[in-house]
Amino acid sequence: MVFHALRGQCFLLKQVKVEDFEASKLLKIQTETAHVGRDDIQDSNSLSSLYSEWTNPVFARPPMVGVDISSVQAEGLAVKIHNILFPYRFSKDMIHSMKVIHQVDKKFLACLINTQDQDPAACSETDGNLLVLVDQHAAHERVRLENLVADSYEDDPEAPGERRLCSSTVAPPLEVSVTEEELRLLRSCRPSLRGLGLELQFSQIGDPQVLVGKVPMCFTEKESNELRRGRRSIIKPIVEEYLQEQIELLHSTGRVRGTLPLTVLKVLASLACHGAIKFNDRLSKEECCSLVGALSSCQLPFQCAHGRPSIAPLVDVLHLNDQEEPPRPNLRKLRRMYKAWELYGNG
Repeated sequence: MVFHALRGQCFLLKQVKVEDFEASKLLKIQTETAHVGRDDIQDSNSLSSLYSEWTNPVFARPPMVGVDISSVQAEGLAVKIHNILFPYRFSKDMIHSMKVIHQVDKKFLACLINTQDQDPAACSETDGNLLVLVDQHAAHERVRLENLVADSYEDDPEAPGERRLCSSTVAPPLEVSVTEEELRLLRSCRPSLRGLGLELQFSQIGDPQVLVGKVPMCFTEKESNELRRGRRSIIKPIVEEYLQEQIELLHSTGRVRGTLPLTVLKVLASLACHGAIKFNDRLSKEECCSLVGALSSCQLPFQCAHGRPSIAPLVDVLHLNDQEEPPRPNLRKLRRMYKAWELYGNG
């Protein structure tokens, strides 16, 4: 039943998009015609008036708060056959209640989410009212990213109770050119840089430069992966970018310690992507359930490492029976009308 509903929704969504596109063109013509002949004062307010009064036929105006699709607030969603562009609001509790149906096209996991006021632990395998598709690559990428972030830190022996980024030795040390001002800034926060996985030495001969002896471990892992694929070395550009990030932080805030550095996050996201499940990878029911279970334990389960949504809502099955069956054409009547038109014309 669910897969038939899924195919039916895809067809209806295509039809709705075509009709909405035609309606938007007609509305644009009507709007432009209505503005012809207005004075300059009205023309100056036409744009703001358009956005404040126009009901967009394609994109629904997002509500101020999330909509509870299991209550009467969801009645309006049936207007466009459960338009997937409507802003559903997900919570982590809803992810815990997710039940896997099956893999779809070796790309997505068809799942049911329970959005009703019910204990997720008490739900059976068939409970759930919101049909969603989980992007298997995006979901696994998110799981891998959060695991990699957790594994990138270790206890700092020099600061009890603190954590630091795991580092790896680079031999020979990387030579990075800097300005005198940048050299002064880096020298002033040398102990803090160790917590970020960097071990620096400062050259006193010739032009100012920094010798980088240790870098975050994920940098060397990324370098090994690139060399194994027959690509050029990328570790020096990454380290230069990392140093510039810290120098900019020193200029703007006077400190370097804080959240996970952006350069480290980008490298970890790349590692998470390359090792994740790909499209066209076949998954068994057990593997699908394991992936959804791992996703539900993530801090941010709703998007991949690069920000792509991992879950897309399709239809609330509670409202499927509320839809009236579309009328079928009366072929006998149409034949009579056609014959009458042939005999008498349209006059």
